[in-house]
Amino acid sequence: MSEANRVAGGKRYFLTTPIYYLNGQPHIGHAYTSIAADVLARWKRLAGNEVFFLTGTDEHGQKVEQAAVAAGLSPQDFTDRLAGDFRSMAEKIGVSFDDFIRTTEERHKRACQALWERLKDAGHIYLGHYEGWYAVRDEAFYGPDEIEERDGKKVAIASGAPVEWTREPSYFFRLSAWTGKLLEFYEAHPDFMAPASTRREVTAFVKAGLQDLSISRTSFKWGVPVPGDDAHVMYVWLDALTNYITALGYPDTGSEKWGFWPADVHMVGKEITRFHCIYWPAFLMAAGLEPPRRVFANGWLTIEGQKMSKSLGNGLDPLQLAEEFGLDPLRYYLLREVPFGNDGDFSRRAVIGRLNSELANDLGNLANRVLALIGKNCEGRLPPLTAPTEADRELLGPVEALPAQVDEAISRQAFGEALERVWVVVRQGNSWIDAQKPWSLKKTDPERMAAVLRSLHTALRGVATVLQPFMPGTMGAMLDQLGVGQGARALSDLATPLADDTALPPPSPLFRKIEDAA
Repeated sequence: MSEANRVAGGKRYFLTTPIYYLNGQPHIGHAYTSIAADVLARWKRLAGNEVFFLTGTDEHGQKVEQAAVAAGLSPQDFTDRLAGDFRSMAEKIGVSFDDFIRTTEERHKRACQALWERLKDAGHIYLGHYEGWYAVRDEAFYGPDEIEERDGKKVAIASGAPVEWTREPSYFFRLSAWTGKLLEFYEAHPDFMAPASTRREVTAFVKAGLQDLSISRTSFKWGVPVPGDDAHVMYVWLDALTNYITALGYPDTGSEKWGFWPADVHMVGKEITRFHCIYWPAFLMAAGLEPPRRVFANGWLTIEGQKMSKSLGNGLDPLQLAEEFGLDPLRYYLLREVPFGNDGDFSRRAVIGRLNSELANDLGNLANRVLALIGKNCEGRLPPLTAPTEADRELLGPVEALPAQVDEAISRQAFGEALERVWVVVRQGNSWIDAQKPWSLKKTDPERMAAVLRSLHTALRGVATVLQPFMPGTMGAMLDQLGVGQGARALSDLATPLADDTALPPPSPLFRKIEDAA
C-alpha cells in the first residue's frame, strides 16, 4: 500500500477558530489563527474526512457595550458592522469555513438558555452575590493573588488590564466541585491541551484549587438574558463558549449535525486558554456532554519586534499584507516562520526572504525548469511512465512518504514541521535535477531523459498536492500546469499515475519575487 493511501480518512472532523471578540477591527493576529485552522480543515478534507469548520464573532459583554457607546452606535449596530468586517476578512484570506456564527443570533440565545437550564436543573447553579476584582477589558474575574499595583492602578498580573472592585447579585456555577474531576480528565487525556506550556500552566492553576464562578451580571444589559430572571445577563464566557455547540444544533442532540461533537480541535489564542481548558469542559461535563478532544493555544505575534497595540497603531491589516506580498506567500510565511504555539514576530524582511528564497527560487524555479524541459524536449506532453531505477527511487521514495509525514505533523498542529518535510523534498528535487542533467541526456540517452523528467513531474505533483491547504490558489495553478485535473487532487489520487502523453500547458511563473527596499 502506498504512503498516500495510509493517511486515515473518512471520519467526521470538527474544528473551530476562537470566535473573535468585537471591540476592534480584525488584524494579523486574528488572520494568523484563522489561517492555521483553515490549513487543518483543508488538509482533513484532502485526506477524505467529512469536515465541519466553524468560525465567527463573540458580540456580547460590557466591553462591547462600552465600545459601542464610544462609537456613537447601539450595541447591535456596532456588532453588525464589525461582524461583517470579520467575515469579509475570513473570506478574503481564503478561510474555508462551513459556518460563521454570531452570538447575537437567535439560535445561539436559545442554545445558551437551554444549557443554563440544564446546568441549573442538575444543581450546578445557585444565586448569590459577586464581590471581587473584575477586568472589563478581559471580561474576566481575578482573585487577590492575580492582582498587582502598577502606576497607582490595580491591574491583572497576566494581562495588565485595569481591574475594578465589583459587588452585585450573581448566579454562580459550582466550579469548585470540578477541581478533582478536571485533573482526572487531564490525566486521562494527555493530548487535551497543547502545547506543553499550556498544559503545565492550566494544570497548575487547577491544582491550586478552583473557586465557584460568577456566571451572570446585572450591571449592564448587553448579553443573553438568564432564563426566568431578566435582571441578569449571562457571563460573556458562558455565552461565548456555547457557540461551539450552537452551530451543531444544540439543544437538538439528535440532529445529523450533532454527530460532529465533540470538537476535534478548538484553536485559540493563549490568552483564553483558561476559559477553554477549565470552564468549558466543566460546563460540558456538568451538562452531561462530552468535552472537546483538544484545545491548541497559539502564541502571540509581535510586529517588527513590537507588541501590537491600538496606541502604536501597528495592528497590521491582513488584507493589505495579502495585497503587498500575495495571499498564498502570506499564508505560507505565517505558518513557516515560527513553530505554531510559540510567540513570534512578523517582519516584512522575513516575508520577502521566505518568498524569494523558498517559494520563488526553491519551488517555483524547480517547477518552471521541469515543465520547460518537458515542453521543449517532449513536445509538451507527459513522458511515459517506466519502471523506476534506483536513482529514481532516491527522489520518489521521499515523495511517496510525504502525505503520511505531513498528516502526522498537521494533525498535532505542527504546521512548520509539515512545511519543512515538504521542503526537504523540494531541495532534494533541485539537487536531483542538477545531478541527473536531463538537458544533457537528450542526445546521449533520450529514453533516460524522458524517465528523469517523468520522475520530476511525479515529485512536483506530490509536492503541489500536499501544499494545497497552505497555498490553495498557487498550488491549484501548479497542478493545472502539471496537467492534474480538478477531480484528481486528493491525497488518495496520488496512487493513480497520470496518463502517459497527457498534454501540459506552457509553464508560467508561480511566484513573483519582491525586491527588499529596506
